[in-house]
Amino acid sequence: MNRLWEYANPKKFLATTERMLPFFWISAAACLAVGLVWGFFFTPDDYRQGSTVKIIYLHVPAALMAINCWLMMLVTSLVWVIRRHHVSALAARAAAPIGIVMTLIALVTGAIWGQPMWGAWWAWDPRLTSFLILFLFYLGYVALWEAIDNPDTAADLTSVLCLVGSVFALLSRYAVNFWNQGLHQGASVMRAGAVTGTDTEEKVSNIFFYPLLICIAGFVLLFIALVFYRTGTEIRARRTKTLLARERVGG
Repeated sequence: MNRLWEYANPKKFLATTERMLPFFWISAAACLAVGLVWGFFFTPDDYRQGSTVKIIYLHVPAALMAINCWLMMLVTSLVWVIRRHHVSALAARAAAPIGIVMTLIALVTGAIWGQPMWGAWWAWDPRLTSFLILFLFYLGYVALWEAIDNPDTAADLTSVLCLVGSVFALLSRYAVNFWNQGLHQGASVMRAGAVTGTDTEEKVSNIFFYPLLICIAGFVLLFIALVFYRTGTEIRARRTKTLLARERVGG
């Protein structure tokens, strides 16, 4: 555990992540290229949804990362509140714009997928509604960081906002289980029985499942690379502001 806390040191974090970034960039690009090409060009149309089903290779990974990005921000925000490590607060700040993009991709692809399936671009389905609220929390989180000059105060207030918004992140994931009347089907990918075939509920066919797993891996690796890169940028920006402030005081 003590070795883990060493990475709260900005120099240690930057030195480590700069060595790891090429691996994550290359791995993410390779997984996304293989998964998307395999999924879009080498899988058949679904017997019910036709070619529309192929949106799954963008929609599902983006939706998973939108939720897990917020949960990652929650963990790093709690680390900031408990241990006051600035790298954790900056990591949460760095992840927020990535979460916005992932949530927006999920909302847009969900609308494109839902229109032919449900006959409407939008429906006030529990999962859709909670996902939209999560998107607004993302926007509010970024706006709160930008609105407050003192970085420690901004980190404190955004940590509280992150804790509140986590309710909607969890609802986005489990809304189907809470409200059976929703339009979304139950979990058919991230469920043990769906993978092994040991349950009797509808599951994703292996034809679509394997390229989908590669796409999810690509999105995860891309998210890690972006968080490392943006956190490094935030650390350097904080250093620059500190040096400029010292020069003004000294001058």
